Amino acid sequence: MATDILPAALTELIEELGNLPGVGARTAERYAYYLLRQQTSTSSKLADALRGLHSNVTSCPVTFALIDADQDVSPLYTDASRDKTLIAVVEEPLDIVALERTGQFKGTYHVLGGAISPIDGVGPEQLHIPELVERIKTDNVVELIIATNASVEGESTALFLQRFIKDAGVSVTMSRLARGIPVGVDLEYADQITLSHALHGRSAL
Repeated sequence: MATDILPAALTELIEELGNLPGVGARTAERYAYYLLRQQTSTSSKLADALRGLHSNVTSCPVTFALIDADQDVSPLYTDASRDKTLIAVVEEPLDIVALERTGQFKGTYHVLGGAISPIDGVGPEQLHIPELVERIKTDNVVELIIATNASVEGESTALFLQRFIKDAGVSVTMSRLARGIPVGVDLEYADQITLSHALHGRSAL
């Protein structure tokens, strides 16, 4: 389907959808044509959601998690049942969703806002690391779970955090999420980093 022979409005939508990460040209065309075939109300709801995205979503000044614009602080931080002395440090706000789905974590979170990646121009100064140190002091944090991704950038960020916090003279126990072979994955398909973590984190039978 050549976009140069399509109506201008449809072509514009295809181009905008194609700018989304992970959406190729063909997928963008399918999405756009799907919306065109639906009732006008479907497109209107999507347009309303997009229009309200930036005005209705903000960042928590304490945890940097995403919150409603009319909220002052993240509910996950103000919840009395949450253990403020335990913090899981994640790269992005959506990482919180993944951990919450397990139903196993009862502490609070701290979003760094990315990972150290010199090639992408992201250094430690772009991350919410100083704010984390202040939280450790203010909330008398006992343990810090570094839950950055199992990537080169995530590992570099985790190492930097450990050094930064130690150099800051803050006393806190630091741990790292366990790494290993995912269930259902054959060894031959596991990457080198995953295999290395699995070997170091092996347990007795």
